[in-house]
Amino acid sequence: MNENKTNINWYPGHMAKTKREIKEKISLIDLVLEVVDSRMPISSKIIDIDEYIKNKPKILVMTKYDMCDTSKTDKFIEKYKNKGYDIINLDLINGNISPLIDKCKSNMNTINEKRRLKGLKAKPIRILVVGVPNVGKSTLINRLVGKKATAIGNRPGVTKNLGWIRINKDMELLDTPGILWPKLENETHAFNLAVLSSIKEEVLDIESLAFYIIDKMKSAYPKLLKDRYNLTSLDDNLSIIEEIGNNRKVLSKGGVVDYDKVYTIIVRDLKEGRLGKVTFDEV
Repeated sequence: MNENKTNINWYPGHMAKTKREIKEKISLIDLVLEVVDSRMPISSKIIDIDEYIKNKPKILVMTKYDMCDTSKTDKFIEKYKNKGYDIINLDLINGNISPLIDKCKSNMNTINEKRRLKGLKAKPIRILVVGVPNVGKSTLINRLVGKKATAIGNRPGVTKNLGWIRINKDMELLDTPGILWPKLENETHAFNLAVLSSIKEEVLDIESLAFYIIDKMKSAYPKLLKDRYNLTSLDDNLSIIEEIGNNRKVLSKGGVVDYDKVYTIIVRDLKEGRLGKVTFDEV
């Protein structure tokens, strides 16, 4: 696939607005949680984030770690650590999030110690949570917030689209809508975002997405692909589609394979983790 051939436009107006508002309100923020999908550690990382969070302390939160190919993702993590990133890996459904909370508290203690030395009172740490769509940001917030959380409304100068949530008396979150960048110039990254739910499927047709998944699985995870659909061969993509359709009885009138339904099955299986633990970015 040509890495830089296609410019895919997917930039709803609210994304531009959100970036602008973050830039305007970043002075309110003490710490940034950048949420990244462990299955696509490069594709799901916001490429221009430093332009609008400036020099704020940041933790890279790698979500869906339970769904990734750790042998690949851990190499990305090591590269990010070598660049100075502070990283936490999370299973958002069943995992322990206390390591992230501890890191947030550590930052909070540092901030309040500086305030104490200046003769100022301690204050709650204000945390910006940011990421591309559907990387698990909302689930992360729900795990952090718990049942005791109370919405604390809009602060002066903060628009209604940026919602403050109180975790406890010491910690407040500023939630933001998922954001991307105006043009997805890297075709591989664009497809990764599409097949793993960060941009709408309508941006790229379902057939292209299904064939992209098959190609990636054939290359990196042939056994997972073969086992999932009881395939006898991985030679030809069209033959794979037909075999899946016949095995699953996804047939239209006359016993002909319903290709669109098979495409949908493949895309859904990947998104929901039924194809196994995979990482689609390559080191």
